[in-house]
Amino acid sequence: MSKHATGLLLSQIAVAATEAAAIACARLRGFGRKNDADQAAVDAMRTSFQTAPFSGKVVIGEGEIDEAPMLYIGEEVGAGGIKVDIAVDPLEGTKLCANDAPNAMTVVALSLEGGLLHAPDMYMDKIAIGPGYAPGLIDLDLSPAENVMRLAKAKGVPVSDIRACLLDRDRHAKIIDELRSLGASIRLIPDGDVAGVFWTTETTRSGIDIYFGSGGAPEGVLAAAAIRCAGGQMQGRLLPETEAEAARARAMGHADVSKKLTLDDMVPGDVVFAASGVTDGSMFEGVRFEAGGAHVDTLVWDSFSGRRSRVRSVWPYA
Repeated sequence: MSKHATGLLLSQIAVAATEAAAIACARLRGFGRKNDADQAAVDAMRTSFQTAPFSGKVVIGEGEIDEAPMLYIGEEVGAGGIKVDIAVDPLEGTKLCANDAPNAMTVVALSLEGGLLHAPDMYMDKIAIGPGYAPGLIDLDLSPAENVMRLAKAKGVPVSDIRACLLDRDRHAKIIDELRSLGASIRLIPDGDVAGVFWTTETTRSGIDIYFGSGGAPEGVLAAAAIRCAGGQMQGRLLPETEAEAARARAMGHADVSKKLTLDDMVPGDVVFAASGVTDGSMFEGVRFEAGGAHVDTLVWDSFSGRRSRVRSVWPYA
């Protein structure tokens, strides 16, 4: 199968999965039942994968086999075909969906076998910017202030025109103080750091120039897939909090758990990234149920061909 055909096939599979999951969990928006909404998304996504023409293996999923009933790490799905690695966040922002708050979405990344980092379930320190900058502009080993000043210089704007995004967590207080002292703007988000990184790829739409801070390592790989497709820059570093977590990372192939991970480390192969809106947000419209149809807004990006598309689908819905 040609590279172009592979990208097209994986794009179709990814869009079907994110849209099915978005429709399923959108019915539970605002009811305060985040676990039910997550389970609805998982079940719909898994059902979509099971009939897809590929041999898929989940490398970023809902947990280990003894922790999650569906889409666990190592689970195999698909009706047969090319071997594909799968990274999923069936509902990015479970609390956001439960509260009918902005920016909940469903997310999938697909690569050929070996094309995605197998990330352990622990924190990862992250930094990301979108496309259009000289390679090496940002660096995780530099201070947040230095990275923002570099970015402002590259854009030809004052620091006050740069807006950073971070999860609203106590652990980020030092970064927040440093950036505000510098004069940069900050958007603090309650959940959903895949979206936070993703926003840097379309600054004009989202208003976000750079992402900082620690969040889940699996979510970091999903976000890196979007950055790779968009041509942006990203680095990460695993942050094990205990020796047990460090040992688990080493068992998954991370011999040096303190290594600074480049984009090529996290997404070494071509990849398809797809995300569908569940609630309205900075990048998507949420699912709309109108006249027997479910209207879904999806972005699908394909580094196999370089294509970046927005898909607006209407699915029959009783």
